[in-house]
Amino acid sequence: MGFFDRFRAQPARTDATLPPSPPSPLAPDTAPSAQPAAPASPATSGGVKPLLLAAREKLEARDLPAALALYEQVLAEAGDRADVLVTISGDLGVNGYLREIIDLVAPRYDAHRHGPATGVNLVQAYLALREPDAAQHVLDLLFALNRPELEDRLHGFSNAIAELLLSRQSPLAGAPPAPPSSPADDASAAETADETETPSPAEPAKIDLVTLSKPIWFYGLEALAPRILPPKEGRLRRIAFAQLAALPAAGENDAPADVARLARAVPTWLAETFYFSPHYAPIAIVGTLNDPSRGRRLAEFPAEWSSDNLRQLIDTHSEPLDYVVTGAVRAVAGDYELSLRVWEVKKFRERKQFVARWTPATADAELAQLHETIRAFMEWSADTRALAYTPPPAAQPWLELHDASLAAFLADKGLLARDNIPATDAPAANRAPLVAAATPLASLAWLTLTARENRLGVPVPRVPLSPDPLVTDAAAALGL
Repeated sequence: MGFFDRFRAQPARTDATLPPSPPSPLAPDTAPSAQPAAPASPATSGGVKPLLLAAREKLEARDLPAALALYEQVLAEAGDRADVLVTISGDLGVNGYLREIIDLVAPRYDAHRHGPATGVNLVQAYLALREPDAAQHVLDLLFALNRPELEDRLHGFSNAIAELLLSRQSPLAGAPPAPPSSPADDASAAETADETETPSPAEPAKIDLVTLSKPIWFYGLEALAPRILPPKEGRLRRIAFAQLAALPAAGENDAPADVARLARAVPTWLAETFYFSPHYAPIAIVGTLNDPSRGRRLAEFPAEWSSDNLRQLIDTHSEPLDYVVTGAVRAVAGDYELSLRVWEVKKFRERKQFVARWTPATADAELAQLHETIRAFMEWSADTRALAYTPPPAAQPWLELHDASLAAFLADKGLLARDNIPATDAPAANRAPLVAAATPLASLAWLTLTARENRLGVPVPRVPLSPDPLVTDAAAALGL
């Protein structure tokens, strides 16, 4: 078993980056996290073993420079030992440091001298980084070992490489981009956003990631913050909800508009939900495409976030993250499927996968059930110190209201061209106002959407709202 099998070999994988992972005789020496007391080989002893264990502790504490310094000491002393190379590549892989595997281990690897275990780790690292030529080179070395028990595994790698060669994807192509060196937008209580400079016409389109640290509908209501948002105090679990992949149907280039809408709105809905728990500090992450020819528009991700994307997000985020939630949504013949993956950052492993399927007639019930299941698994509880949070009575219109609020917020901040606000289809336009009066929270969301769309010159219908005094005060604060 290579290091990726513990969090990559899951059903319904959509990016086809890695092949299936059948049982392998390599499990004992490439699963260091399963045996934390010692590296795989008994030969790792004396001065080498304590250094490897210390380096593993540094990796788990997210102190990569210290771990690399220890690895340099180990490699200087015992860099030609098979057990050392497999332990280093396994520990780096478990913690998500794929490029470091390539830099440290690949130059030293000799298939006949060091055996297949380290080679398997290298192939999987190259596949995850979408570098098929390098993966092919190592795979050739593994085939040359003539190990019958590995044939099925190696042919699986061969198929994965063939798919990458066919598409000729560069590293991270077709997936969410790496976060910029400084966040594109951490929407603070002052409702500010740092904008990336507009590129010259010669520059290619690029994706910027926008980080929302408050519920999308809250911005503009800062004066009422103590009555709306619970305070964030003490030891909090930091969780990021990333924009989902919007998967096209077979034979299509783009996902349908309603699929793209769900891919953006589900993360902002979940981030809103977890803000109203005393245990969590959530963020939502969405993308904008900075296109010189068409202006800024909402980005769509045609593939799920890769492990390298996750690593870059974790390493560049201003606060340490405990969890990241990714996923994908697709529509096939009128039916919908949404999958979510909860990644535990400390061990860099996929902790849980949720899947929901529905038809247009069952959308509200199935999405509500998914919402309840996620809350239960993550031990969510309601914070009673501010506005009471209850799930929306109808999930589908609530998600449509979220997506409209996101587009209006980004356009209002100059992060989305006014002409590139997605058109809302008639059913969605008719459904969203239905939830506006359901709760005070829903009425606040409708008010901030109305205020932004008024500034953008977009007509908004007048609808009944909650009679709660907080809603009346919010309307006055927004000048409505």
